[in-house]
Amino acid sequence: MTVAILGCDQVNTQVNTAKAKLKLAWDKLRGRSTAPAPPPPPVRPATDTAATRVAAVERQQAASQRPRPPAAPQGHALTRDVPYVSDDTGTINPGMAEREIYELWAAPAAVRRVGQYTYLFFRNGCEYTCGTMDVVTLQNGHVVDAILRWDGHRYSGESSSPPGRVPIANPGGDTLHIAPPPAPPPAPASHDAQ
Repeated sequence: MTVAILGCDQVNTQVNTAKAKLKLAWDKLRGRSTAPAPPPPPVRPATDTAATRVAAVERQQAASQRPRPPAAPQGHALTRDVPYVSDDTGTINPGMAEREIYELWAAPAAVRRVGQYTYLFFRNGCEYTCGTMDVVTLQNGHVVDAILRWDGHRYSGESSSPPGRVPIANPGGDTLHIAPPPAPPPAPASHDAQ
C-alpha cells in the first residue's frame, strides 16, 4: 500500500511538471510572457462588518431628506365587514401631497408603490362587500384619483369610479326564449294516380 501511495505522489509531480512545460511552450508560440504569475497578495483580516453596516445605515438616513411614510399595519383576510369609526375625516383635493393626506386622514392601512404611482389604501367599513378599501392614487407624489366608499372620506376631483350601488336581481328570471324549428314543408303530391 505504501508503494502505491508513494508512486502516486511521484506520478502527480511528473504530470504537473509536464503541464507546466507545455504551458511555457504554448506561451512562447503565442508570444505571451513566460514570467510566472506574481504571488497573490496576503490575506488581510476583514473589517468589522457590523460597524460598517451601522455606519452605512446612518449615512443613508442622514442623506434622505424627505420623511418616510409610516409602515402599513399587518392586516388579516376579511370574511365580513367591520364597522369603521374614525375622527379622521375630510376632503382631499387633486394635487395634494402624500404627507397632506396623512395629516387629514391619518396613516393608511397599506401603501403600494409601482414606478411613479403610489396607492394608499384606507379602511372604509365595507372592505368585504365593496371588494376594496378606499384607494387614493398618487402620481409623482400628488393625488390624481380616489375611489372612496366611506362617508368620512371625500374627494373634490372627479373619481374614475362611479358611486357604489346596491346590486339588484334581474326581473323575470330567465328570459331566454328559443323559437321551435319551423314545420317541414308538405310532401309533394304523388304522380301514381294517373
